[in-house]
Amino acid sequence: MFRHQGKSRTLKHNLRIATILSFVAGIVNVSGFLAFKQLTTNVTGHFALFIYDVANFDFWKGTIYFLYIFSFLFGSFLSSFLIERYSENKKLNVFVLPTVIECLVLISIGLVSNFMELEYANLITCLLLFAMGLQNSFVTKISNAVVRTTHLTGLFTDLGIDLSLLCFPKLAPQKKLLKSNIKLRVYIILFFFAGGLIGGFFYSKLDLKLNTLILAALFLLASLFFDDFRYKVIKTRRKYYQKRKPNNA
Repeated sequence: MFRHQGKSRTLKHNLRIATILSFVAGIVNVSGFLAFKQLTTNVTGHFALFIYDVANFDFWKGTIYFLYIFSFLFGSFLSSFLIERYSENKKLNVFVLPTVIECLVLISIGLVSNFMELEYANLITCLLLFAMGLQNSFVTKISNAVVRTTHLTGLFTDLGIDLSLLCFPKLAPQKKLLKSNIKLRVYIILFFFAGGLIGGFFYSKLDLKLNTLILAALFLLASLFFDDFRYKVIKTRRKYYQKRKPNNA
């Protein structure tokens, strides 16, 4: 699911990566909000607050919202840059790089929070937005912009459009594609919601605080390595059967 691109990518691949990444984003979103009272998976609200402060000539106060936006943008830029930079290396799964960086950021925040009080809430918020920018960028590239996992505004818009199109009989030939899109969007929404519930439960009820970010990172790493292991098994099996074919001929 982390390797297939372009025409080789199927709905099943998109569903797998969408559920994993939206689940992780849900955990990050709730953990960031509970810890710092800031949204950490999208920049829509931050942009509105930035404009509000600028309009009131409170430029210094608005700087922090600009940094939030820039952090998400820089994460997106870095993810895309790394993917393009190493895309010619056929032996390397280029999507591993931004995924590992995202995990390192989440794990580092969680670990540091156990040893010292995080006084620089704005810096941590920037790091979380940076991580989500990384994630949103590489999932957009790997799925050809079909999957977005860090915010739901566009998803609910697209879901509403697809549901409305099902009401028109003349679009019957497109019904299969529409149902696939609806299924994908529903999965993302549900797993984002599930990630938020679990993140909130672990953060508040089990009092893990920012250690919930470590759980999110470990879940993502486990999915990444499982996918890599599965790919190697399939590749080995194909080589084995290819070697047997000439002998059986």
